[in-house]
Amino acid sequence: MPVHRSGTARRLRLLAAGTMLAAFSLLSTLPSSAADIPARGSARMGMGVVAHDGQGGLPTGTQATQTEGVDVSGYQGTVAWSTLWNSGVRWAYTKASEGTYYTNPSFTQQYNGSYGVGMVRGAYHFATPDTTTGAVQANYFVDHGGGWSKDGKTLPGTLDIEWNPYGAACYGKTPSAMVSWISSFLTQYKARTGRDAVIYTATSWWSQCTGNYAGFAAANPLWIARYASDPGTLPAGWGYYTMWQYTSSGPTVGDHDRFNGALDRVVALANG
Repeated sequence: MPVHRSGTARRLRLLAAGTMLAAFSLLSTLPSSAADIPARGSARMGMGVVAHDGQGGLPTGTQATQTEGVDVSGYQGTVAWSTLWNSGVRWAYTKASEGTYYTNPSFTQQYNGSYGVGMVRGAYHFATPDTTTGAVQANYFVDHGGGWSKDGKTLPGTLDIEWNPYGAACYGKTPSAMVSWISSFLTQYKARTGRDAVIYTATSWWSQCTGNYAGFAAANPLWIARYASDPGTLPAGWGYYTMWQYTSSGPTVGDHDRFNGALDRVVALANG
């Protein structure tokens, strides 16, 4: 009997150990926990794009008819604008707001600093269509740095609409509901500023989340995000891009972009 009890106990211990090992293996394959989701407000231009589409090669060569730019957010903090100017950067966009709950604490230094060294500058809003309406977010953006003035150095505001870093890729919206949300933002932005906002997006997201809607192309300049040697296929309706974010570089220097035209075309967009 003692031998029998000892054998049973041993089998039970082995069974328990096997169960624990199987559970550990299962946990290692599960999606990231909520603790791995970034904090609200930390999103920056291209954050979702690089996570979804990845980052490939850089553009081959430099075209004389394109103008180098950067985009920055609170992630970069204080930016050395003189260094960027000396490297050939001539235009910049700064994140002003996100949803209706966040404004960039570094906005003043970044927005005014780029202007101060001679760059043509603009502001962008990171959209969160699952939190409030498009019109409400457009007002929040304009009220927190996203306005426009015809001084030849201020670009129209940009709507950054891309992969959701906080949850469902399309923010829980159907393609038609997403188109309506974007339209609400763009309509209110123009009502407040007199300008048509730029749309920043990736073709992959636009295709999935708007059904590849073509209706904004006539009025809203396209800023395409694609980290490869060329901008690739554009969303429906746009025959060309106005700006191209070609790499997501991370801290200090910001993401790098090209304007599809010489500097005088950048100024023309600023003037409207």
